[in-house]
Amino acid sequence: MAERLLQSMSRVAGRCHPDCVKASNEQEDYDESQNAALVAVNLISSARLVLKLDTEFTEYSAQFLIDNAGKEDEPGEMDQQRSQVTTENCLRYLAENVWTKKEEMDQKRCVLTVKDCLELAFKKGLPRREHWAHLGCTFKAPPFACQIPRVPVKGEVVEAKTFDEAFKLLVLQPIGAKLHLFSPQIDTVGEGIYDGPATVKSGTHYVGLRDVLIGSVEKFEGDTVAIVKISYKKKLSFVKVSLTRMFLTAPRNDTPGIGPTGLLVDFCVPRLSIN
Repeated sequence: MAERLLQSMSRVAGRCHPDCVKASNEQEDYDESQNAALVAVNLISSARLVLKLDTEFTEYSAQFLIDNAGKEDEPGEMDQQRSQVTTENCLRYLAENVWTKKEEMDQKRCVLTVKDCLELAFKKGLPRREHWAHLGCTFKAPPFACQIPRVPVKGEVVEAKTFDEAFKLLVLQPIGAKLHLFSPQIDTVGEGIYDGPATVKSGTHYVGLRDVLIGSVEKFEGDTVAIVKISYKKKLSFVKVSLTRMFLTAPRNDTPGIGPTGLLVDFCVPRLSIN
């Protein structure tokens, strides 16, 4: 029964229930926790490939981290072994959570960082992406989800405050970071270099910090740039980010000033153990 469930989940991977589609359409551009979880699993997938723990790039479930945040120290749903995958239990779950239309409830969840997600993966392992609900799924994971196999992930989070420190980590594998976003510069960068706010202030708006993945460092049009994978306006894209540009902003109203700083800050990487 468990094997049939995994096969079924693989066949429908990426297909959404209408309620999930509705929730996704209504969701704003950026969900901080979802983005952090997505960056974390990409870092783990990359590290496992580099260390040859996986023979090919394997996608792991970001939604697993969202569903289980805050439960890592509780013996509840994550690890209970008594709830078996049976036809009766599957039908009961569908009847109580999917087929029956329920009033939407506001569920406050803690905001996750990439570090939070990595540490949770170290404690509980990760299922493959196709064996868990899609990212942004609105339905509660069934109690028999504890039967879904997880890949054990052992290691520690290594953090770096400066890019010089981070570059040493980047030699071995992609690293996570936060990127200062300014609009319309990020919207119009295209194949060019994203170098932050324009010198002329008119029309420049500070969007905020976004979790990103740095894949490599290159020379482009005379500048040193990081090739960054970013989720922006519900799309994944690669952007060339200047590593030489510094900026600062003055305090305004209740908003504190920023800088002087580079565009990329707060670097981290999972250092995996092969034992």
